Amino acid sequence: MAQLIYSMMTSLDGYAEAAEGGLGSGAEDPEVHTFVNDLFRPVGTYLYGRRMYETMVYWETAHTEPGQPPHIVQYARDWQAAEKVVYSTTLESVSSARTRIERTFDPDAVRRLKAEAEADLTVDGPHLAAQAIAAGLVDEYRLFITTSAVGGGKRFFPDGVRLDLELVEERAFRNGLIYARYRTR
Repeated sequence: MAQLIYSMMTSLDGYAEAAEGGLGSGAEDPEVHTFVNDLFRPVGTYLYGRRMYETMVYWETAHTEPGQPPHIVQYARDWQAAEKVVYSTTLESVSSARTRIERTFDPDAVRRLKAEAEADLTVDGPHLAAQAIAAGLVDEYRLFITTSAVGGGKRFFPDGVRLDLELVEERAFRNGLIYARYRTR
């Protein structure tokens, strides 16, 4: 059975999205981006909310921009190879291959998807992840913790849910960003 992974950048104070935008630096660093590439290359399916999909669809054509470094081209190719499911009641159509729209997040359908998948899945975006966490679907949490405390915004972990996790991997990068991987107990 495939694992469902929730992974995002997060501020030191636990926000996946700051109220005024931006979480500080880190992801644009080639060392970090290459690490992310290697980490997510095996992912077979991305589960997105509309806003996260609209951000990530950049990768459908990123490789065509002149002068892109190899790590950016590689991430674009890996992203294009994966399936994408967008949960949205308002999105009319998608602008990337291997992508479909679902109108509601159905935990049982995601359980079936995990059971049938040959490769891991990710759930991306704090709102959609909150639904998956509340349904007990998330197997791993992969946090990329920036060096900034932002004071508010959308939390990485939803309120009202207790999780007891096991730290299974950690890494500090030269730019101060910290990667922490946790597994559910």
